[in-house]
Amino acid sequence: LLILDFFLSFRWLVIAVGLVRAYLAKGSYHSLYYSIEKPLKFFQTGALLEILHCAFGIVPSSVVLTAFQVMSRVFLTWAVTHSVKEVQTEDSVLLFVVAWTITEIIRYSFYTFSLLNHLPYLIKWARYTLFIVLYPMGVTGELLTIYAALPFVRQSGLYSISLPNKYNFSFDYYTFLILVMISYIPIFPQLYFHMLHQRRKVLSHTEEHKKSE
Repeated sequence: LLILDFFLSFRWLVIAVGLVRAYLAKGSYHSLYYSIEKPLKFFQTGALLEILHCAFGIVPSSVVLTAFQVMSRVFLTWAVTHSVKEVQTEDSVLLFVVAWTITEIIRYSFYTFSLLNHLPYLIKWARYTLFIVLYPMGVTGELLTIYAALPFVRQSGLYSISLPNKYNFSFDYYTFLILVMISYIPIFPQLYFHMLHQRRKVLSHTEEHKKSE
């Protein structure tokens, strides 16, 4: 389990290093997506296994929250950013990639040090505090990227199925993306306030423990 957590943290470090190296080489943050495109696709697709890890108790996270997070990221990676090439130069893509990267490095560092029974308070604090900025940052990047993809999806008819056809079934990917964006309205506040509740619970418990020592 310790090796697994270390590997999961390491894969996001690879993406972080790739972003920094590309920025230093180019001297600009624009279009940095191409520098980490392949590892992002590989690692993010591999994250589907994390749902099983949570289900079997290998990783101490909620199955529902993990499934939602992983599936939404895989969707953004393949069904939007990969499929609509025109959005790959959008700064919004970098916004959610940076948010994902920092979040996951902190999360798996937290798990790794917890398993070692030597969890620095700074990492615990970062785990339950930085999401206050990183989560809205990631969601904003995701929504702006989907929004940027809409005109290209509409023009190309990407993934859409029109009638008549032998299955008597139609699907409008453009409308589907709009519905995905709307779904953030009820889901985001619930997850965000759940995390705020967890923060108060964990950090207040830590403070009380310090005072009692």
